[in-house]
Amino acid sequence: MSEPPPARYRTTNWSSYNASLRKRGSLLIWVDKDMTWLAPRDGRPRRPPVFSDAAIQFCLSIKVLFKLLLRQTAGMVASLLRMVGIDWPVPDFSTLCRRQRTLAVQMPYRCAGGPLNLLVDSTGIKFLGDGEWQARKHGVQGRRQWRKVHLAMNTATSDIRAIEFTPSRDGDSPVLPDLLGQISEDEEIGTVTSDGAYDTRRCHKAIIEWQAIPIIPIRRNGRLWKDDCPAARARNETLRATRYYGKAFWKRWTGYHARSRVEAKMRCLKAFGERIAARDPDRQTAEIQIRIALINRFNALGTAENERVA
Repeated sequence: MSEPPPARYRTTNWSSYNASLRKRGSLLIWVDKDMTWLAPRDGRPRRPPVFSDAAIQFCLSIKVLFKLLLRQTAGMVASLLRMVGIDWPVPDFSTLCRRQRTLAVQMPYRCAGGPLNLLVDSTGIKFLGDGEWQARKHGVQGRRQWRKVHLAMNTATSDIRAIEFTPSRDGDSPVLPDLLGQISEDEEIGTVTSDGAYDTRRCHKAIIEWQAIPIIPIRRNGRLWKDDCPAARARNETLRATRYYGKAFWKRWTGYHARSRVEAKMRCLKAFGERIAARDPDRQTAEIQIRIALINRFNALGTAENERVA
């Protein structure tokens, strides 16, 4: 029996989507003349910071966006401010390096009507070691080090709503409760979709506590859990449905294949660079969060609207 032909889609808003792609290359969309550039006085008995967190995040966003070093970033920000006619001081490279460690990055996102449907996945990103070509040609010269990025994406807006940054030795499933904990308690979560690595009691319990529906495939050779809590009962129902209808039908019926969208978002994250420049864990976390903030800002400019034609 031959496989069915793959689905075909058509983009319905090419004009507006094309305009949004052009806006992503504009320098001026990042400059807001109403931005609080200098840090307000807080009255504490210490030397106050000169620049606000918004100013530091703006400079580091330019650094990540154009893959610059810190000194080059200071020069580009100074020229950009002169171009728009703003007479603001520019933080030097040492200030940017120091403030990046404690920066609380503001990540914009859009809200859609109805419950929040989340797609969860993780990926690795390198920060130390030889590149792929050099390792293949000359062998690995030293230990290559990685970090793990865990993301939760809103299905309706394609914005990243939660992010965790962990060492490479940490697993995926223990991080899911922390991801859900970043969602505001006023919001309602409808579904949480992830792969079989999240088929654990901790993950199912965290999802059920939000009164959400877990869409998680059962691991290979998975068995029924002891029916002692709502999470176990929901997971056992998934196992029975998978055994009765088959895993392929269950995935189509639940919409599990939408999880490929968060995998594509991982590729957008690495489009800013296959590795991170910072070495300190706190600075690495800020760098990844700034990448996510840029991705969400790009989404706000406009995204493609596709419909299935076959």
